[in-house]
Amino acid sequence: MTEELTKKAAEMLLQGATLLSEPCPYCAGVRVMKAGLALCISCGRQPEKKEIIIENPVNETTSIEKTFEKKLEILSKELEQEKDHEKQQNILKTINSLLETIEKLKGK
Repeated sequence: MTEELTKKAAEMLLQGATLLSEPCPYCAGVRVMKAGLALCISCGRQPEKKEIIIENPVNETTSIEKTFEKKLEILSKELEQEKDHEKQQNILKTINSLLETIEKLKGK
């Protein structure tokens, strides 16, 4: 441990840094951490920065929207073919409900 590293670690501790319980991955030395920066007191190395790639998870809202849109298509076809006025009204209420729900989902 160099004198320079000791001074830097001491300064970090005085400024609110904390000692880490996990040892340095390179030399198993003691590390000090402040503002996301971990410094090994023994070797002075910091863990390599690695880019974390987060795969785009399936967007549940989009999936639900697609399901609702398919239902709208089906209901539209039913409405075109329905002759009974009361059944037409029920289909229209369901369509309206689906449209309102889709708008709420898009608003999120």
